[in-house]
Amino acid sequence: MLVLDFINVGNGDSILIQELGEGGRRFAMLVDCGHDSLVRDDHPGELDPRSRRIYAGDFLKKQGIDRLDVLLATHFHRDHIGGLGRVLEAAEVGKLVSTYAPPEGHGPLDPDGDNGLPGAARNLLRCLDIYASALRAHPGRVGEFVELPGDKVETFRLTEELAMDVYAGEPALYPRQKAVYDAAFRGERNRHDLMRWTKSMNISSLRQRLYYHGKEIVLGGDMYGAVWDNDTLAPCDILKLPHHASLTSSTRKSVSRLAPKTIVVCVAAGRPDERPHPYIISLLREYTRDVRFTDAVNIPGLVEPEFHESVHIEIE
Repeated sequence: MLVLDFINVGNGDSILIQELGEGGRRFAMLVDCGHDSLVRDDHPGELDPRSRRIYAGDFLKKQGIDRLDVLLATHFHRDHIGGLGRVLEAAEVGKLVSTYAPPEGHGPLDPDGDNGLPGAARNLLRCLDIYASALRAHPGRVGEFVELPGDKVETFRLTEELAMDVYAGEPALYPRQKAVYDAAFRGERNRHDLMRWTKSMNISSLRQRLYYHGKEIVLGGDMYGAVWDNDTLAPCDILKLPHHASLTSSTRKSVSRLAPKTIVVCVAAGRPDERPHPYIISLLREYTRDVRFTDAVNIPGLVEPEFHESVHIEIE
């Protein structure tokens, strides 16, 4: 049996994938780690007392998972990589799969120091520093780094019955990412390069398609919908919608070609930036009524809030 938990980390993505059998857990993979805070400082008000948001690391502990066979980082925005430290506290990792591994012996990036950079560039350094600092603080917790070049579809045979294809964005993005990040670790602070890369982080996001017992699950990372329109898209059974159901997350063309039976939106309730966007939710419901949300989203007349620690799906 394949068990999917789209964890309610509040703002961000973290998806636990387990294959279970008669002997217990055969395989466990985490895609992204959520944010390093359950409440963002740009979200108004306090958490609803009924909220069941949980850090990804704490969710692993509650599930009794102290080892992940694979941890996949789609990209390095804070709401996807911020929870890495707590994840590494909870579980050892067999393989960490991403498009960038920090250089050995790296030190802190000091994103808030006297560097004369604009806020967006500082935020990029902060995201990268959170990623690198978590690895530095937990030596030996990752067995192997698998750094994908981003120039082709990568296929992983995860178990005898579970396979995964990993799709990258435009191949030219990843050498550019490496150059910008390596320069940052060398102490360089090129304002122009950092600002340009901030605009490319989402379109460098990895996407995954999982295959299990004739079912197909597509995990969209933060890749904008317009990028998908240029792909050859086959129908799937479950879709993790890209980019928190923002207005740019999906297009009619991409949703109609994917034709998912179930759609999951990883998003924090109460965001002030129209994520999820009502138009996108209305569009999704033209194709399926089974649209689920990790957090207790409330859109009057469209979505009623549901309080849970995860969107839990089982596939026999």
